Amino acid sequence: MKNKQFITRVLIALIFLLVIIPAVLIYTQRNDFLYGITSVAILAMISAGVWLTFYIGRINMGQGAYALIGAYCAAVLITQLNLSFWLALFLAGILASLFSILIGLPILRLRGVYFSMITLTLTEVVRLLAIALVPVTNGPRGITNIPLPGELSIFGITIIPDFANLQNSKIGFYYLSVIAMIVTFAILYRLVHSRMGILLKSLQQNEELASSFGVNISYLRVISYAIASFFAGVGGAIFINLTQSVYPTTFQVADSINYMLYTFLGGLAYVFGPILGAFVLYFSWDILFIFKEYQLLIYSSIMILLMLFLPNGLLSLRFKK
Repeated sequence: MKNKQFITRVLIALIFLLVIIPAVLIYTQRNDFLYGITSVAILAMISAGVWLTFYIGRINMGQGAYALIGAYCAAVLITQLNLSFWLALFLAGILASLFSILIGLPILRLRGVYFSMITLTLTEVVRLLAIALVPVTNGPRGITNIPLPGELSIFGITIIPDFANLQNSKIGFYYLSVIAMIVTFAILYRLVHSRMGILLKSLQQNEELASSFGVNISYLRVISYAIASFFAGVGGAIFINLTQSVYPTTFQVADSINYMLYTFLGGLAYVFGPILGAFVLYFSWDILFIFKEYQLLIYSSIMILLMLFLPNGLLSLRFKK
């Protein structure tokens, strides 16, 4: 019965995301909302990696570093090597994962505030590297005029049209971002509800006990961190193709903290928490713009109240464990 209810909810959500929302926004010509929801999908996808890292008992405050790595990887491959966006998108995620493995091998041994502080510095380190590696990244000037995604065809059959030929390229990015988000959370949901997910959960509860039962905790930590970074790398690559530019400041420390806030606000106990958290925080910030200089004060106050009275996130209002 529960499985049928879950499948029904998923189908309703898919129809809403893939049919109703784009149809309404195209009909009303609200490109601002189209861009906003596209951004939310990308933010939720990157934040999914933060959620997965928390699932193994680590608070990840450096997700922006891997998003920036993926962003620059895609930009360089597309603009300097004339590689297809679709191949560059995949390679951006792979490169971010490889970096996370190299970095994760030593730092994933740390716990609590020690791990959080090191990951917090990662975004700043990657930003400084982007400034220093001028021959590759073009330094502070960044990489601009990134071409729109081209056609993707298999055996001469067009699967995805050239975004440059679309009447409104924003609708193309909307579908790209939303479908990427759906795939990301489908993978995350399947992972959590698999045997590996049970082992990952054991790391959060008691690593020593899990190790005593023969669980290879080092392997699981690194694999989960690599998957989390892959999400960030792909999300960063999509975002810079949406904006058609990338700079060292495209993803900053503040962004890494925001990804963590999206996850906490939505609910750490729920796989789909980052989606709701990203949606609420993204649009609430825009709505509070009417308060001008008091915007940040009101925003911060609301966040504090939510954390005090809803420590398990917004999804705890509807779903019970």
